[in-house]
Amino acid sequence: MNLQTKADFTALMHKFLDPLKPYYSAGCARLHLGETGVTYNQNAIELEAFSRPLWALVPFWVGGGSDPEFEKIYRKGLAAGTDPENPEYWGTTGEYDQCYVEMAAIACGILTAPEKLWVPLSDAEKQNLAAWLGQINAHTIPDCNWQFFRILVNLALKSVGMPFSPELLEDGLCKIDSYYSGDGWSTDGASVQKDYYIPWAIQYYGLLYSKFAADIDPRRAALYRQRAQLFAQQFVYWFDANGAALPFGRSLTYRFAQNSFWAACIWAGLEPLPLPVMKGLIVRNFNWWLGQKMFDRDGILTIGYCYPQMYMAERYNAPGSPYWGMKSFLLLALPDDHPFWSAEAAPMPALERLKPMPYANMLVQRRAGRVTAYAAGVNEGHGHGQFPEKYAKFAYDTRFGFCASRSREVLNQAAPDSMLAFVMDDNVFVRKVSKTWKIEAGAVTAQWSPFPGIEVTTTITPIATGHRRHHEIDSSFDCEAYDCGFAVPNFAPGYAESVENDTAEAHCDTLRCTVRGRGEAVVIGCDPNTSLYFTNVHLPAVKYHIPKGHTELDTEVFDEAD
Repeated sequence: MNLQTKADFTALMHKFLDPLKPYYSAGCARLHLGETGVTYNQNAIELEAFSRPLWALVPFWVGGGSDPEFEKIYRKGLAAGTDPENPEYWGTTGEYDQCYVEMAAIACGILTAPEKLWVPLSDAEKQNLAAWLGQINAHTIPDCNWQFFRILVNLALKSVGMPFSPELLEDGLCKIDSYYSGDGWSTDGASVQKDYYIPWAIQYYGLLYSKFAADIDPRRAALYRQRAQLFAQQFVYWFDANGAALPFGRSLTYRFAQNSFWAACIWAGLEPLPLPVMKGLIVRNFNWWLGQKMFDRDGILTIGYCYPQMYMAERYNAPGSPYWGMKSFLLLALPDDHPFWSAEAAPMPALERLKPMPYANMLVQRRAGRVTAYAAGVNEGHGHGQFPEKYAKFAYDTRFGFCASRSREVLNQAAPDSMLAFVMDDNVFVRKVSKTWKIEAGAVTAQWSPFPGIEVTTTITPIATGHRRHHEIDSSFDCEAYDCGFAVPNFAPGYAESVENDTAEAHCDTLRCTVRGRGEAVVIGCDPNTSLYFTNVHLPAVKYHIPKGHTELDTEVFDEAD
């Protein structure tokens, strides 16, 4: 899709949002998009689907756009959803309630487009909306990026003269400040892993705050902008020259929210990279996503990544969750004469071949525009679903993607790409989380245990043609282990595989992965729909016998991608 002008980006927003129009409830406060379940109730599920399009619609309105049908839907829906006497009322909230997440888009709408979401309401409706939003100040919320939801709600309530909590506003800001690590990176509260919640949450909301509170909190506003400048110099490494962003971490069903940080920088008037370069990052990422199968037959976004896929979903991915990606349309708030609209999308800037990111717990390699990240395996351990797959593989790549296990009972269901998979009694054990780790200029070393009685220290060393793995294993018993490469689509044009002595290879016309080591070469046929990129994949690997005691293994992984 040609994405150059404001009209082009507006048309893209309509491509995403217009298919939703038939599915709003009679009172417009609820949006029902599917039947799959999550950890929160139907009220919150349908509120989420209602609220998230506002991340695009509000900037669209701020920038001068008009869609009378959506304007009517949201005026009517806000009134109905916050009226305790209305059957579509969103309900009384409790501790850690999902509704607090969805309040953020409404709050930003009140802050920036009050003439659409606040002024048209009657006095009684305004009181209802303020009272419903104010519930966030009466309950506990998680110590993470959710603090920004409370911050935004209190700023919105203050802006329209409604009761708010200056104490909780400041408390939330202090918590956000305490998460900062370095080089622009923060943690997401108590969570140790680093992922897209830093660019599309901590950094994104920080930039919103830097404009909303520029006059009342200039110190923090300046600090958040400075951190965004630093972060951009790191985050640019996550983007492939072909437009893909690194598939890594949780909440990947939010898809093109990957580019929302760049949109927020431009909206906030920051240029950590030249404007044409940031436009190129945004345009290519959107177009890469438009080349994927992410819509259902009605044009509704699905749960999944490159196609509908539930194995990779977290327990909080409801049918409306993917519309978090609408945050990228913050660009539509830019005035018609903003230089972004006339700028030509520039190619990727010159970047280092190897970039250590100690605050992101990874070493990033770039080859001909492609991104491979060697992760240290840092995560919460027992997270929201499939965390070993999302954080603890040895390598993540923008051309190969990665697999999310169907089960860990047998190898083909485990689909353990880029992992050292131990097999015992027909069960597969992999790195779930690292105990210690070290990020260096040319290597990543981590100590981990797949199973009680087995301790492993792995060193990953990138080379021009792939990477080398050195494993030092101390095992209390005999077992087998498979050192696996990247998964290759086996129904793709030109697919072939080979096994010869100590070398296994799978390749198609565009991808090739070869794994070599002093063991038995094998190719594993993975179960369908385990890969985030491809519906069917095969996995080259080397099988090792691990005797009781100390063992050292060396495996080479060679990979090519067009």
